[in-house]
Parts: sequence; structure tokens; C-alpha cells
Amino acid sequence: MTTSATENTAPVVLKVDGLKTYFETRWGTVKAVDGVTFDLRRGETLGIVGESGSGKSVTMLSLMRLIPEPPGRIVDGQILLEGQDLVQLSDKEMSQIRGSQIALIIQDPMTSLNPVFSIGNQVGEAIKIHQDIPKSTVLQQVLNVLRKVNIPAAETRVRDYPHQMSGGMRQRVVGAIGISCEPIVLIADEPTTSLDVTIQAQYLKLLKELQEASDIGLIFITHDFGIVAKMCDRVAVMYAGRIVEMGDVRDIFNNPSHPYTEALLSSVPKLEEDVERLYSIEGQPPTLHDLPQGCPFAPRCQYVMDKCQETYPLRFDVSDSHYAACWRLE
Repeated sequence: MTTSATENTAPVVLKVDGLKTYFETRWGTVKAVDGVTFDLRRGETLGIVGESGSGKSVTMLSLMRLIPEPPGRIVDGQILLEGQDLVQLSDKEMSQIRGSQIALIIQDPMTSLNPVFSIGNQVGEAIKIHQDIPKSTVLQQVLNVLRKVNIPAAETRVRDYPHQMSGGMRQRVVGAIGISCEPIVLIADEPTTSLDVTIQAQYLKLLKELQEASDIGLIFITHDFGIVAKMCDRVAVMYAGRIVEMGDVRDIFNNPSHPYTEALLSSVPKLEEDVERLYSIEGQPPTLHDLPQGCPFAPRCQYVMDKCQETYPLRFDVSDSHYAACWRLE
């Protein structure tokens, strides 16, 4: 980890305020993102964790303005990238921002890489669109980016197609596309899910090196608290479309203040403990088109009170850089 959030005085490059993204379905309005607020500083890594369906990926697609309309739409909130509200931009204006100033590495490289185009063509596409350089120098720029992500024999591999590369190499190519135009914010949506442990460690090390070299703000979405501990400065815990707890990584690990965060950490196996059955969180996340009136975690919470089932909890400060939305902290 780099500096803690309390020590980081770098400028804020991304500020998300009250973001709401809803989907209209036959069952009703799905509140996939329901009032998300956070900021990201230059050179900082923010981890976002939570179960599948908690709203992590939809939040990141909203930041990229990649929500399919219809059925989805951003209904409220601001996404301020160095002061510019991305929500207010036209599709044409956003296409100039996407890839050049804010970029995304998605989970599965096989779904993001086009099988009929070579690696060189796909890495070079963003460079051609966003960088004002002569066409004759595009190939050299592509090779430079491939070398940055440690693609061996880049001069040869630039002509390869995705199916000719291993999973780890494909993930590096997706990373190369993400950093090709030197964005100020890079979003990594579970980029190590399809990688084995050894390649995963190499890829995480590569991401940190790239971040330190260019001082970009990095948002890292993951289910793995081990990755959070290794990669992130701060962490946001999402549940049912909202951030229920946020703080410095050490604060979250040492003093989890929301029952959901506590349950997630309890679900991580501990090598020093010999147990017959691993801990799991009872029940299922709520359906987002029919959320309960109070705290959505109440049906699964061991500390539930009557108030929890009646009113959504306010946000309470645990410390200067740590808060949680739980009535136990009132």
C-alpha cells in the first residue's frame, strides 16, 4: 500500500456524488446504484467489495457512461472528473473522454478482445482515436505500451490474435489498452478472476508498478480481501446498491463497523484456524426491485433491531476517514 487516505494530500481527480442508476424491468424499477458517493485522489487505489449483485460493476459502468439505455439510465447524481460532470456530456463528448482520461479493464479479456483483429490493431485503435500522433508512429507506440505490461517479444506478439495468447497474456493486453492513452483514472473490474495464483500475483504487481509510474487513480473491484489488503489504500463496501462502509484499509480490517463488513471478513478462511465448517453469511441479498423499507441487510443481520427494519440507517463517522451506515453506531 502507498499512503493512507488520511495522509494522502494529492488532488481529487474523481468525485462521485449521489449517483443513482436504475433499470426499468417488467418486475419494476431495479435500483442497481442508489446514491453512491466517494472520491478518488491521484495516485490512490480505492477498493470496492461486496457480493455479486451489490452494484459494484454497474457503478463502474455508470462512471464510463456505458449503461445500456434502455433499460438503464443514470437518474441522479454527479460524476466529476477533474471538475467536469460526465453525466452532462453528450455521447460524442463522452467518447472523447472514455479511454483517454478514464479507462476500464473488464473482468474477462475474451469478451473484450475482438477475435478477428490482431493485438496490434486493438491496442492501436485507442491511440489512433485519442492521441494526435502521425500514423507512422502508432506501431512504435503500441510496442512501447506492450512492453510496459511485460509482453515478451512484443515485435512478434503484436501480430498475434487473442486465441494465440494465454489467459495471463490476454489480460495484460487488456491492461495495455487501458493505459495506452495514459488516463488519469483507471478502473479494474475484477481483472484477476480468470488468472491462476502465480499469474495473478504478477499482474497485481504490474498494476501497482504502472500506477506508481504514472500516478493514476486506480479503482479496483474485487471479491478478494487478500487483494484489497495488498493493493488498496481505502476500501468501500457495497450492499444493495449503496456504500454501507468506507475507510482506510487498516481501519476496515481492524475495526469493521457494519455487520455486513464484519460478516464478509469472517467469511475469509484463516490458515491458523482448524474448523469443521467455514463461516458463511446466512440468507440472500434482497431483490433490487423490491427493497425493504429499512436496512436491506436487516434480514441477514445478527444485530438487527426494530429500528433497522423501519428506517434506512444514517451514515455515522467511526473516525475522520472511516464511516458506516448502521444504527448500532448511533
